[in-house]
Amino acid sequence: MNKAFTHPNDALNYLPRRPLVEYPKGHILYSGSSDSLYLVAAGRVKVAAVAVDGCEAIVRIVPPEGLFGESCLIDYTGGERATALDRIQLMAWKRSEIEQQVEREPRLGLALMEELVLNCLDMEERMQAMSGCKTPERVMLSLVQLARRLGEEQSDGAYRMASLTHHTIAEHVGTSREIVSSQMSRLRRLGLILYSRRHIDVYCDAMEETLRGQGLAFRQARPRTATGGSSQ
Repeated sequence: MNKAFTHPNDALNYLPRRPLVEYPKGHILYSGSSDSLYLVAAGRVKVAAVAVDGCEAIVRIVPPEGLFGESCLIDYTGGERATALDRIQLMAWKRSEIEQQVEREPRLGLALMEELVLNCLDMEERMQAMSGCKTPERVMLSLVQLARRLGEEQSDGAYRMASLTHHTIAEHVGTSREIVSSQMSRLRRLGLILYSRRHIDVYCDAMEETLRGQGLAFRQARPRTATGGSSQ
C-alpha cells in the first residue's frame, strides 16, 4: 500500500494489499469466531466477548489502521463478535494467506505476536481495574485507554476521539449507561474531559495524575505513533 500507517508495530508493513470492502454502521462482521484477519482502513470496529446468555463485554475498540480477527490464526472457537461502530472500510486476509506471508517474511509473525501481547496487556489492566477499583476510577481508566488508542493529540494536550455513546463506554467499563453518564458529567465539571455530539476530548495526563493521586498504578495505554512504514 502507498499510505504510511500510524501503528504501534510493523505488521502493516508486511501485509499485501487487498481490495477495500465497505460495511454500514451496526453491521455484524462475524459472530463466534473470525475466518480472516482484518485491517480497519476507515471507521471503528467493536470487538466483544459474548456470553452464553448473549451479554456482550467489549474486548477492545479498533481504530483506523488497527487489526482485529486474530482469532482466525489460533483456532479460537469461543464467543466473539465484531460490529461496525461507524460506516467502515476493511481489508481482509485468510489464515492461509497470513501463513504464506509469514513464511516469506518472518517479521510479520513477530509483529502479529507483539500486537496480540499488547492487546492482552490492555485487557489485563482493565480486568484488574474491574476487580480492584471503584466505578469512578474504572471510568477514568477506560477513557484514558480509549482516548490514547482512538484519539489524536491536540495542541492543548487533550486526546480527541470521535464521539462514543455512553452505552458503548459502559460496555467497555463493565457498568451501566446511567453510571457512565453521571461520571462523564462529573469529569467534565472537573475539567478532565470535554465532549459534544461529535467528539470527546480527554486530558489524559491530568486524568492519570488524578488516578495516581488516588493510589492507582497502571501501565500507560499505548498511543498511536507513526512508524513511517507502508504495506506492500
